[in-house]
Amino acid sequence: MTRPALEALQADITTLEVDAIVNAANSALAEGGGVCGAIFRAAGRHELAAACAAAGGCPPGQARATPGFRLPARWIVHTVGPVWRGGSEGEPEVLASCYRSSLAVAGELGARSIAFPAISTGIFGYPAGEAARAAVATLSTTDTPVERVVLVAFDRATLRTYEALLAGTA
Repeated sequence: MTRPALEALQADITTLEVDAIVNAANSALAEGGGVCGAIFRAAGRHELAAACAAAGGCPPGQARATPGFRLPARWIVHTVGPVWRGGSEGEPEVLASCYRSSLAVAGELGARSIAFPAISTGIFGYPAGEAARAAVATLSTTDTPVERVVLVAFDRATLRTYEALLAGTA
């Protein structure tokens, strides 16, 4: 196992040609808004909802996998990020665990490439810059059989943050 190559891009995660994409999920693995809703719509709501129900939920910091159904990605790795409560209630540790757990699940599936959204930065309220730093720090120090990790930004500001962190200028 080695450390994966990291890259950042601004894109629709549901269109990427990677082995697995990560869903920023809720603990019930039910369809939500934001990235989660987009993944459900693109993968096929009914099929993905049935697969998620069979998975039985997921606690924060852990990950579960389902097929990708209609997505270009073969698998969806669902992870539940922390709700931001100011940073002193274990949020950084839970967020780091999301990235490590997702890599572990993807590696067990045989995935060689994976794309991550900015976990917990939507309705869970995690500050985007802090979340990006946690993502890059965790992914760049985690050994995995996954060779390529794509950090997918929804907006230009998040992309610039990822790019600066990857270049070592942030």
